[in-house]
Amino acid sequence: MLQKLLIKNYALIQELNINPSAKLNTITGETGAGKSIMLGAVGLLIGKRADTKVLYSEDSKCVVEGIFDISQYNLYPFFEAEDLDYDKECVIRREISASGKSRAFINDTPVTLDILKNLGNNLMDVHSQHETLLIGDQDFQLKIIDAYAGTIGSLKTYKTLFNTYTKARKNLQAFQENSAQMQQEKDFNQFLFDELDKAQLKSNEQEELEEKLEILENGELIKLKLSEAYQLLDGQEFAAVHNLHQASESLKAIQAYGKDFQELSERLNSSFIEIQDIAKELEITANEFEHQPEELSQTQERLSLIYSLQQKHHVDSIAELIKIKTELEEKLLAVEDIEGSETKLQKAMDQAFSEMDQKAKEISKQRVNHFEKLEIELQSLLAGLGMEDAIVKIDNQSKAHDKSGVDDIKILFTANKGVATQNLKNVASGGEFSRLMFAIKYIMADKIAMPTIIFDEIDTGISGEVAIKMVNMMQKMAENHQVITISHLPQIAAKGHQHYFVYKDNTAEKSVSKIKLLDESERSLEIAKMIGGENPSESAIQSAKELLAI
Repeated sequence: MLQKLLIKNYALIQELNINPSAKLNTITGETGAGKSIMLGAVGLLIGKRADTKVLYSEDSKCVVEGIFDISQYNLYPFFEAEDLDYDKECVIRREISASGKSRAFINDTPVTLDILKNLGNNLMDVHSQHETLLIGDQDFQLKIIDAYAGTIGSLKTYKTLFNTYTKARKNLQAFQENSAQMQQEKDFNQFLFDELDKAQLKSNEQEELEEKLEILENGELIKLKLSEAYQLLDGQEFAAVHNLHQASESLKAIQAYGKDFQELSERLNSSFIEIQDIAKELEITANEFEHQPEELSQTQERLSLIYSLQQKHHVDSIAELIKIKTELEEKLLAVEDIEGSETKLQKAMDQAFSEMDQKAKEISKQRVNHFEKLEIELQSLLAGLGMEDAIVKIDNQSKAHDKSGVDDIKILFTANKGVATQNLKNVASGGEFSRLMFAIKYIMADKIAMPTIIFDEIDTGISGEVAIKMVNMMQKMAENHQVITISHLPQIAAKGHQHYFVYKDNTAEKSVSKIKLLDESERSLEIAKMIGGENPSESAIQSAKELLAI
């Protein structure tokens, strides 16, 4: 439950501190004094979004902090899962800077709004006037049924199964669409594959062929130059080899006369041997080299095929062509296995549907089994709230599986005798809405095990004896839950274990909302004002005392 609430620099609030009772707390005040502003601040603690417009003063940050006693609620697994420090007193804090940056903390550890919202959903149920309007929404009605029937846990399991089925169905549809396209492309892919397969391409083949082509295309010139080189070296009487031999013999004759002569002789002799060897290789190569027009033609044809394939497939290398061939082969194999793959996907989808459908039927049966009990319980509570002729009926029609199951549920209602039940949004007035919503909250309080329940003017449209019955029910709720109610009715204000008064202080340049816990005499006067106006009569004062004494 909420032990302490601190609000600083929020809207019209400079600083506010309250320590609400563990039982029933009533909050009153004039319209515009800031009662709902407090509710907005509390919303920040359970993950609501905020902006810089909430700042009272733009020179400092807004801080909203709540201290909660969570010792009686099994929340340790949540803290462990989110890697948060656990303590029986949980401190939640929101900070909003002037720049608009918002930060959230749980026990001084920074957290995301999603984490804060998940924790807040286990700490407080905040009923706003907007939520009363939501009762006409079909999804909201279904949530009521699931909370009452205890199907929330089963619904989580169902949603997992529904997601699994949806994914399996999409996989099958995508495969079928893809396989149809693959079938259409099969003949063309087969043609492309056969063409590449027939080419028998090899890595590095292109480079080798291009080098070979250079030689074959210049064969006559190569043979001529090889012969010329040989002739100059050793093919005629005064060729280079002959002259080198003569020079080498001359140096050998004088090498004994000095080290320098010996070195020159040895160097020249080495050159002679190397040139002589080159000359022999030139002779052999020139004699063996032949112009080969047929091989030239074959090489040109092979390269032309390679270039043509590269142009067709928009690539620049044989390696890329080989990769394309492999991909085409995989596509062709996939087409051959389409029937088997589709059968597997169909089987997976059918299995997922069967499991999902079974769980949906279980949830539907559990929901339907609680319809009559909920109808009777709501009608009994509404009769106690002054709506003796109210009838509540829960209509259910089957629908295709969606994230909520197979039930198309509508809560039908009439407040008047002899009038047929209709959709809530078509038949209920503001006061009837409020009483119906309160009756639902009263029933749900123990179902959802919420530590703190906050009502924002849920007593709209009611008065007199009905208000007394409503607050008596709030007191009953407060036996197991902390209840905080913002009210404009003296009957409700008088029954709170603690009574807070919100007022606007206009003494400074800028108005500011303040709150105070009323003592017995202050409370009596405030309730008298609620009955008889700013200057209550003795009769109003006496009525206030009577309300407080009941």
